[in-house]
Amino acid sequence: MLIAAIVVIFPLCLAYAAFTDMFTMTIPNRVSIILVVAFALIAPMTGMSWLLYGQHFLAALVVFVVGFGLFGIGVMGGGDAKLLSATSLWFGWNMQLLEFMVLVSAFGGVLTLIILMMRSDRFAVYIGRVGLIGYLTNPKLGVPYGIAVACAGFVCFPATALMQYAITRMI
Repeated sequence: MLIAAIVVIFPLCLAYAAFTDMFTMTIPNRVSIILVVAFALIAPMTGMSWLLYGQHFLAALVVFVVGFGLFGIGVMGGGDAKLLSATSLWFGWNMQLLEFMVLVSAFGGVLTLIILMMRSDRFAVYIGRVGLIGYLTNPKLGVPYGIAVACAGFVCFPATALMQYAITRMI
């Protein structure tokens, strides 16, 4: 049951966040709450040391503070900041967090370029007619950054301590 929770909860939450962000430009708070509560309950059951456990929460806190600073100046959405910090909790204070953040930036940059292309006069006429994503051509809207967070999370998740624990137990 523990292995199933590790393997399913994180990817499912990220996929849900990406889809809701893409189609509604919002990320429900419950996604971030589930990620935090799941990690808080699962990590100690894997034998993770309390020091390492605390470092994971420190990483999430630092990302939360920076994310909400960016939200405060209008650079990032609140749901994106919460998802980013809840996701960072699963990576901890190590090189995996740095890799995750670099990939979030890279995926976010590509996503932003795609959105900007969609909003250009050449494409907006056609994409604006597509019901589900047509609203993305509105230049007043931001970028659904939850998609970038999810993509980076999917790439980096297999190397996390919890996933490594799950892999060693499945083999």
